[in-house]
Amino acid sequence: MTNNLRGFELLADVRNNKGTAFSHEERETLGLRGLLPPAVLDLDDHKVRALANIRRKDSDIERYVFMHSLLCRNETLFYRLVIDHIEEIMPIIYTPTVGQACREFAHIFRQPRGFYITPNDKGDIRTILNNWPEKDIRIIVITDGERILGLGDLGTNGMGIPIGKLALYTACAGISPAQCLPVMLDVGTNNQTLREDPLYLGTPIPRIRGEDYTQLVDEFVQAVQDAYPKALIQFEDFLTPNAYTLLNTYRDKILCFNDDIQGTAAVALAGVYASCMKTGKAFKDLTVMFLGAGSAATGIADLLKVAFMREGCSEQEALEKLWFVDVGGLVVAGRDDLMEHNRPYAHQHEGLHFIEAIDTIQPDVLIGATGCPGTFDQRVIRKMCDHNPHPVIFALSNPTSQAECTAEQAYAWSDGKAIFASGSPFDAVEYEGKIIQPGQGNNAYIFPGIGLGAITAEATLISDDMFLAAAKTLAHCVNEEEFELGMVYPKLTRIRDVSLKIAVAVAQTAFEQALTTLKRPLDLQAYVASHMYDPKYI
Repeated sequence: MTNNLRGFELLADVRNNKGTAFSHEERETLGLRGLLPPAVLDLDDHKVRALANIRRKDSDIERYVFMHSLLCRNETLFYRLVIDHIEEIMPIIYTPTVGQACREFAHIFRQPRGFYITPNDKGDIRTILNNWPEKDIRIIVITDGERILGLGDLGTNGMGIPIGKLALYTACAGISPAQCLPVMLDVGTNNQTLREDPLYLGTPIPRIRGEDYTQLVDEFVQAVQDAYPKALIQFEDFLTPNAYTLLNTYRDKILCFNDDIQGTAAVALAGVYASCMKTGKAFKDLTVMFLGAGSAATGIADLLKVAFMREGCSEQEALEKLWFVDVGGLVVAGRDDLMEHNRPYAHQHEGLHFIEAIDTIQPDVLIGATGCPGTFDQRVIRKMCDHNPHPVIFALSNPTSQAECTAEQAYAWSDGKAIFASGSPFDAVEYEGKIIQPGQGNNAYIFPGIGLGAITAEATLISDDMFLAAAKTLAHCVNEEEFELGMVYPKLTRIRDVSLKIAVAVAQTAFEQALTTLKRPLDLQAYVASHMYDPKYI
C-alpha cells in the first residue's frame, strides 16, 4: 500500500480498496480484522462475481449503473474487468449505453465524479482546481454538454461523456486513472425539460453565450496551464460553432484537440485507408461524399484533405475530391446558408438533392455524420452500388439508434457487396451463408493512443501529422483474418496493443517535428509501454 489509510477509510478508498483480496496478514496490519468476511479471494475471483452481477441485470442502463458504482468503489477491479472483457463491457460504459445514461444522468446519479465549473466560478477557477485531490493530471476531457453524441443539449447530464472517455483512456491505452480529470463546463442549458426537472443537477438557466462564455473557457484553459502544465485538454461534444472556435483558438497555443473533429477524422481516415486494401483503389483516386456538414463531417474532410495533399494533390485538387450534402442539398458555391467551416467545400456546381448528387458525383466512399437514423435508405445504398462494385458505406452517427443505416441493411441492400463501418457496434450479420463482421469506427481506436503518445513524449502541441500517423497505423493494424470477415478496423480485443502502436507513431511525430523538449529514448516503444497502467492488486 502507498498510503497510511487503515480500516474503513482504506475500504472506502477507491484506488487502494481491494475488498476481500486483502490477505490475513494485511488485515492484521491495516486494522481490517472483523471488517471483512473471512474468505480471501483474488482479483480473478472478483471478476467472476462482478461479471455474474452484470449479466443478471435486466437492461444495459442497469449494467451501466453497476459499472459506474464499481468504478467509485474499486478502481482496480473496474479497469481489470473492462480490459479483459472489452467487447462486452465497452458498449456498456460508452456508446451506445452512455447516450441513455446521459439522458438519465440526474436520475441515476449515485456519487459525484469529475469537476464542475459554473458561471459563478468565474475568477476562482484556478483556486477551486486545488480541491481536486490529484496533482499530476495529464489528460482532461471537458464538455459543455450542448451536443452530446447525436442527442443534442443535455446540459450537465453530459458529464457521462468525459467520465466514459477517460475510462477508455485508461482501459484502452493504460493512462493512469490518477492522471485523468473529467470536467463539465456547466453554462446552463436550453433544454427546457431539463431546466424544469426538479432532479436536474446543473445550473437551470438558459445557456450563456458570447463574451461571458469565451472568458469562462479561457479562464479554465489558463488555469490548467498553471495547475497542470503537462496536461492534454480534449474538447468533447461542443456545438459545431463553439467546437471550431475553441479548436482554432487553442490548437497552436496549448496541448489540445477536439475529438469530435479530429479524433473522428482520424478513425474515419483509417477506415478509408483500410477499405482501399479491400477495393484495390488507390487512396489518391478516391471521391468522398458526406451526408451531414457538422463538426464531425467537416473534421473528417479537413484531415482527408491533408492526406490527399500528402499523396501529391494540390489543395484545390484535394478539395475537389470532397463533397457534402446537408439539409439544403449539395453544398455548392452561391448558397447563403453555409457556415464558415463549410465554405472551402462549396464547389461550383448546380444544386442537387442527395440521390441526384450520388448519381452525378459518383463517390467511392459515402460517410454519414447526421445524427438522423434511416438517411441511408435502400435507394441510397442501391445508388452507391450502381457506381461501385464494393461501395464504402460509413454510418458514423452515435449512438446506435442514430446510425444512418444498420449493418444488416447495408449488406442486404448491396447484395453483400458493401464495405460497412459504423460509429457504434452492430452484431455480425449472416448474408447468404457467410458471416460478415461490420467494422466499428469508434474514436476509442484513436484518442487513447493520441493521448498516450502526446503525454509520454511531453508534446507541446497536437499536429495534423500526428492524426495522419495515427490513422495510417490503425489501418495497418487490421490483419488478414479481420479483412476476410469484412472488417476495416481491428478487433477491440487488440485495442491496447493498437493504442501502443499509435502512441509510438504519435510520439515519433512529436520528436520529428520538434514538438517536445525531451530527448528521444533509444527504444521508444519500450519507453511508451513502460508508462501504461496495468490494474492489479498490490
